[in-house]
Amino acid sequence: MDGLQGAELCYPQFPNSSCRGVLRPRSEAVLLYALLSSVTVLTVALNLLVIISISHFRQLHTPTNVLLLSLAISDLLVGLLVMPVETVRFIETCWLLGDLMCALSYIIGFTLTSTSVGNMVLISIDRYVAICYPLQYPNKITRSRVEVLVCLCWACSFLYNGLILKEHLRQPDRHNSCYGECLVVINYISGTVDLVFTFMGPCSVIIILYIRVFIEAVSQARAMQSHITAIADGRGKVTAKKSEKKAARTLGLVILVFLMTFCPYYYPSLTGQDTSNSASSWAIVSWLLYLNSCLNPLIYAFFYPWFRRAIKFIVSLRIIEQDSSQANIL
Repeated sequence: MDGLQGAELCYPQFPNSSCRGVLRPRSEAVLLYALLSSVTVLTVALNLLVIISISHFRQLHTPTNVLLLSLAISDLLVGLLVMPVETVRFIETCWLLGDLMCALSYIIGFTLTSTSVGNMVLISIDRYVAICYPLQYPNKITRSRVEVLVCLCWACSFLYNGLILKEHLRQPDRHNSCYGECLVVINYISGTVDLVFTFMGPCSVIIILYIRVFIEAVSQARAMQSHITAIADGRGKVTAKKSEKKAARTLGLVILVFLMTFCPYYYPSLTGQDTSNSASSWAIVSWLLYLNSCLNPLIYAFFYPWFRRAIKFIVSLRIIEQDSSQANIL
């Protein structure tokens, strides 16, 4: 009864066709805005630091860092374009941005998420070739080839998500029951296709390649142990043990974060249901998905020592000095 008394029309001028929503308490709304805005700012700041670092310093203009740059750009756009809209959608009870923004918000969000996943797959392939085939790596993975692959990743993401959501783009209000709703429903067939191409396929590739990388890293660590043991008995064992732990920790972290942020979103497709943002759990599930854009720079960039040195250059404003792009930060 209290909920009905606190309900207000989304569009008072259309009382017979307007949605009715229950307003959040002011203190709760302020707290949620502060929390989600902090996540948004952190996402933008972290990815912006990665973009500035890789773009500015000449030593970082490598094929691997081109992939990290593409990943950071997609995650930055998630922070700039998607998270603010999702914040308003989650906290406010009515959708007041119109049908066009309703359609575009999902197209942009899904496209950037797919691009981010595609970049993660390319990064895993790059690391696989670099560690398992180090001699062939300079010839197989060139900067021009990587740039072509990155462009294809972005183009395919736009095309793929455009096809998945074409009906929603053509008629954004097709599932709305009243004014003030922004509903998108992905049917079981489209959801299954999306499950395979955006989750199961990439996840399988990442896991398989990182397992191969882990096995190769352990093999190389043991070979190094044999070398060091021959020179100084006892010290080689510690080096090999540290290498194995580091490889296992990185592998586990990459897979764990990816699964934790993506599994909840794809749960309806896994259980044979349609995916809809009308579900009560949608806000939590979608924010977990977008949180991956905040965690990516931590996983893929903070593990690199050059990133910490680049941050020092940026924060201390040494980056504006002449010839700072030539600085040795590796």
